[in-house]
Parts: sequence; structure tokens; C-alpha cells
Amino acid sequence: MIRAKYRHSLPQLNGRTLLTDGGLETTLIFHEGVDIPYFASFDLLRTREGRSRIKQYYERYLDIALTRKIGFVLDTPTWRASRDWGEKLGYSPTALATINREAVELMFELRDAHETPDTPLVVSGNVGPRGDGYNPAFMMSADEAEAYHAVQVGVFAEAGVDMITVMTMNYVAEATGIARAAASAGLPCAMSFTVETDGRLPTGQPLGEAIEEVDRETRSAPAYFMINCAHPDHFRAVIDGSAAWTKRVGGLRANASRQSHAELDASETLDAGNAAELGQDYAVLARLLPNMRVLGGCCGTDHRHVTAIADAVCR
Repeated sequence: MIRAKYRHSLPQLNGRTLLTDGGLETTLIFHEGVDIPYFASFDLLRTREGRSRIKQYYERYLDIALTRKIGFVLDTPTWRASRDWGEKLGYSPTALATINREAVELMFELRDAHETPDTPLVVSGNVGPRGDGYNPAFMMSADEAEAYHAVQVGVFAEAGVDMITVMTMNYVAEATGIARAAASAGLPCAMSFTVETDGRLPTGQPLGEAIEEVDRETRSAPAYFMINCAHPDHFRAVIDGSAAWTKRVGGLRANASRQSHAELDASETLDAGNAAELGQDYAVLARLLPNMRVLGGCCGTDHRHVTAIADAVCR
């Protein structure tokens, strides 16, 4: 049964600010001691205990939104629930499709239990890169990326998500392919790039140029763009309020840590940064990015950081 509720009228495109969650995998690994091979949190849905843990994780964030009467984007825990990563964990194509649908169904359960008129809950299918989110060593053409990701995107569309959120994109061709796949499936798409400490994509391409290129190659298919998995210090300087591309940035999921991607990859401890400081960073960025409506976190962030962000930006 198709359960999409906001697919044709996303609240974040109608002037509402919505929260979303923080660093799911880093929270589970470093705070809760859960082993997550390949950072593939979707695998936890196989067991009752894992499903309960994932549900409780989201409920902590929903409480922040409900208390403040702010909407929320429920991104499925499926960042690595695509074919290549699934094969590493022993999933067949059929089993992988099933676990993606189950992830969506869990988000519907949360929406049914918690949504209020003041707190719209948007269900989004989370899509991640085929390769390493930090290192674009393996690169596809846009056509290859569209064919590869269309499978997961199609499952999400049939399962009834309102939209998809594409996280940690590090080169334009893959982003372009996924945006095309989403458009073909009739799904709004939030396209999120990650950047290095110089504000450029890992390929060296400036962030603004990447956004403009995806828009050019897809006829502006993404509903909006986002930035994720980088500290505000890494990209604040490249945001020029006079540039048209800044108006296409509709969300932010920043890291709490100022470490580079290479440093984060090598770290055996969690750098949670300073939650209050991160909230103030978001307040500054909200003034530079007039259409920034979706606010959450990435590596090292948890419900404390999202609380600080909400209190700093949504006053």
C-alpha cells in the first residue's frame, strides 16, 4: 500500500523548518557499543533487539521535535542498503529489497505513533554512495549511477516514502545519476554533498560548481541540496550569499568534529565537539543560507547536538 503523505507537498518546501537526526552509526558504535560492520546500520533490522534499538534512537529525536512543535524528517537507516554493500553482508537482491521496505515500514510506525498537526513527520528513504563516502576512488558515469541506484530508489517509491535523501555524495556524476533515478520514480530528492576542510568536494570541485552542474545536467531535478559530514568551519567561507546556488541549499547535517575525513577515518575514539557551539554555527549559517529548512547532524552528533541546533535556530 502506498502511504506517501507529503510526496507532492513537502513541508520544508513550504516555509517550515524541520529537524532530522544526527550521527546514527557513530551513536550506536561509540555510545551504545554496537558492532556495525561496514557502517551498515540497516543490518540491525534483522533482529527484534536491533529493530528496538533503532526505534529508540529515532524516538529520542522525535521527542525534541514534539516538545518544540517542529516537524521532522525520518530518514531510513539505509545509507548502505544498496547492492554492493548488501553483498558484503550476504544479502541477496530479494533480501535487500525486503530490508529496505522494512526500514520504511518502521518509519511509518513512528509516524503513526507520534505525528501531530504541529509536528509533520516526513518519511525519507536514505541513499548513500556506491563506494566510500569520503574517497571518490571508484567513480561511475551518470548513466551507470542511475542504473545502479534505481533499484533501491524504486523500492522506496513502491514502499511509499515521501522523498529520498541522498547522503555523502563526493562527486557530481553519481549525484546526477541518483537525481535522475528519483525523478523517473516520481520522488522528490534532497541531494547532500560532503566537502573537505577547504569547502571543496573530495574531487577538488568547488561546492557551488557541483550544485550548479547537477542542476544543469538534471534540469534542476533535486528538490533541494544539502551539506553533510563536514564541520561548518570547513565550508562557511565558500558560502557567498550573492551566489544563486546558495538558495538551492535546503538543509544541513554537519559534523560536530573539526577533523578532516582522513582523521575521522583513522580515529578510534569519538570527537563529539561542542554541542552549544555547533548550534551557534547553525544560527550563523541560517542567515547565510535563506532556504535552509532541514536541520540535523552527522558524524559525532547525537540528540544533544540537535537539541542545541533547534534551540539556536528555531527560536
